[in-house]
Amino acid sequence: MYWKQESFNHLKKIVFDALEENSSFHDHSIMGLPATYLDPEIFPADAPFLCDSPYIKCFIENPNHIGLHTYHTSLPTFKGTQSIELDLLRICAEEIYKAESGEYDGYVAPGGTECNIQAIWIYREYFKNKFTAKTNEIIVLFSEDTHYSLYKACNLLGLDFHVLPVNNTNRSIDYISTEKILDRLISRGNKYIISIANMGTTMFGSIDDVDALSALYLRKKINFKLHVDAAFGGFIYPFSNPDSTLNFNNSNIHSISVDAHKMLQAPYGTGIFIIRKNYIDNVITKEASYVEGHDHTLCGSRSGANPIATWMILNVHGSEGIKARIATFIEKTDYICNALNKLNVRYFRNDSMNIITIRSEDISEDICNRYTLVPNSHTESPEWWKIVVMDHVNWNLIEKFISDLGTYRERYFEVSAA
Repeated sequence: MYWKQESFNHLKKIVFDALEENSSFHDHSIMGLPATYLDPEIFPADAPFLCDSPYIKCFIENPNHIGLHTYHTSLPTFKGTQSIELDLLRICAEEIYKAESGEYDGYVAPGGTECNIQAIWIYREYFKNKFTAKTNEIIVLFSEDTHYSLYKACNLLGLDFHVLPVNNTNRSIDYISTEKILDRLISRGNKYIISIANMGTTMFGSIDDVDALSALYLRKKINFKLHVDAAFGGFIYPFSNPDSTLNFNNSNIHSISVDAHKMLQAPYGTGIFIIRKNYIDNVITKEASYVEGHDHTLCGSRSGANPIATWMILNVHGSEGIKARIATFIEKTDYICNALNKLNVRYFRNDSMNIITIRSEDISEDICNRYTLVPNSHTESPEWWKIVVMDHVNWNLIEKFISDLGTYRERYFEVSAA
């Protein structure tokens, strides 16, 4: 994994050159597109600061990245900024997730929810097209810690699903129970599995064992496709655990999605979907014949600005800079965990992640609310409260939290303050 660190000025020039290569709504004869630049009363295109703000300049120019730019042809009007999205996909697919050049498709989506729906949609159609599968023969499997977008996806796509139990202590999938579940599903007529594995669950930051999952499917000789939901962990786990098998070197993984608007600090509405080559052909929308290259995406029209922001973030830091940032997050998370250990506070944390989830019995609700910790339930009494060590979680905030928790523990439990 390596890509070069570039100066902001160098990246700015590339973005401005790309905008020049686009057909501008200001300067070109464009009469057929149902689009234009942003409202100039609110977003003036001649604001002086724009000469040093390539992302905001692109945002105001409003290029539409409709279509799939890894697939043959796409709308040439915005080919300049499309080329930057392609390079962003290259960095993510080839450098971070170890795909071979030219062996993947993908796009920048509005977020991880769409990416998960897109993956399940593709695999549903793949099973139907290749095996004439009936809808009731397809089952979606995911753990109980999986993001709620999977429930949305199954509802929208009319697919049955089964939730796999996890161990309450280490949050790993219970494979003994899963094998029994799988036997029941096969006996009732489920022949095709769409499996979702997590690279960092929302509440716990837990990592699913894709090798154990796929080994089980292979042993049962059932046809499966495996999507990795890396919405949270996708821009931390590959850097903090370079020996991970959650990448395209693993032949059992067929697609991966990641949110840049979490760990990478890109603007909201930036998900990245990557899938092995040709699978996405199963969802080509031929009815979109007025779109050059057709459309394979769920959302259709999408902003060209967010790919620019994400590409700039990755390149202004370079791979080594991103690794250094992640190392800082891990250092802070380790520090908090060491303090929790001294205070006899029970928690779950994957060593390569920056999420700490504390048992509710070991912390007061007042402290949780004071530091905006997130509970696992807002409708029932929480069992867990979550800390996420993001960029704004500085050492002063960490020390204050540990001090307040130590005072509480010293008062109500037989422990010494950290």
